[in-house]
This record gives sequence, C-alpha cells and structure tokens, in this order.
Amino acid sequence: MAVVLVLLFCLISVEAMANPACPICTVAVGASLEIARRMGVDDAVVGVWAGAFLLILGYWANRWFDKKGWNFKGRDFIVLALSVLMILAMYVSQLEYTPKAILIFWLDPFLFATLCGALTFHFAMRFYQWMKEKNGGHAHFPFEKVVLPFGAVALVAWWFGKIQLCAPALPDLSGL
Repeated sequence: MAVVLVLLFCLISVEAMANPACPICTVAVGASLEIARRMGVDDAVVGVWAGAFLLILGYWANRWFDKKGWNFKGRDFIVLALSVLMILAMYVSQLEYTPKAILIFWLDPFLFATLCGALTFHFAMRFYQWMKEKNGGHAHFPFEKVVLPFGAVALVAWWFGKIQLCAPALPDLSGL
C-alpha cells in the first residue's frame, strides 16, 4: 500500500525545487524520528536527525518572522537556539538524563547527538553557500543544496550509530 502511495505521489508531482528545508522534507523527518525509535534505532542516530529537524523548524520560523516584518537584534540566533532546545520538550518524558564523558564534555549522549545534528546541518548549509559563491553563484550539480546537508547529517548519524554513542557504559570488570 505504501509503495502505491509513493508511486502515486511521484506521478502527480510537479516542479521540484531544491530546498533542504522544504515542508515535505521537514514533515517526513519529523514523522520518521518516532518511527525509528520504535524500531530500535540507536538514540544517537535519532538525536542527530532530531537536531537537524529542529534546526529546520527554526529556519522556517525565521522565514515566517521575515514575512511578518518582525526583526530584532539576535533574532535568528535566538529562534534557532530555541528550536533546537525544543528537544527537551519532545523527549523529556521518554528519556532518562544519563550524562557521561564524551570527548571533553560531560553530557547526555542523546542531547550531544542532537546538538551535533543541528551544528552539522548548519555548517553543511554554510559550506554549500560558500561553494556556490566560489562557483559564480551556481550549484555544481542539481540538488546540491539538498545533497550536502543530507549527506553530512547522514554521515554523522552513521558514525554515531557505529560507535554506539548512546550505548550504556559497561563496568570495568578487568580487576576481578
């Protein structure tokens, strides 16, 4: 049934625009996060995608503020930071805060993964803008604006899943 729906949407689709924060992509990522958690996907992987998703929501909020003419000093940073911090409201009842040492931070792995996902998306978009500027204002290939952030977030999510960032630390039993 799902395959039929996907094929139907492909057949009726019209002009495609390369926008990494398009409403369809945003809804798809948001809906898939809970599905992934229920399927047993590592919380670090879900956290990376959640961070990117929440940053996209902040991006949309900033665009809405632009349309309304609501401008104030630090607006973009405040809206983006608040959107990423929404992870607290989304998962506070479902996850236990269990901080552990990660690099130089003492932080919950899920929260760390969420922040990394948001930063990865942000810097991938800035990298795309830089590359586009160096290429005379044109993308190097079609949908580059989508491929770069998606690829960067997917790579970070894959790495966090591989190192099992959210796996509980095993006690050291070597001294027994």
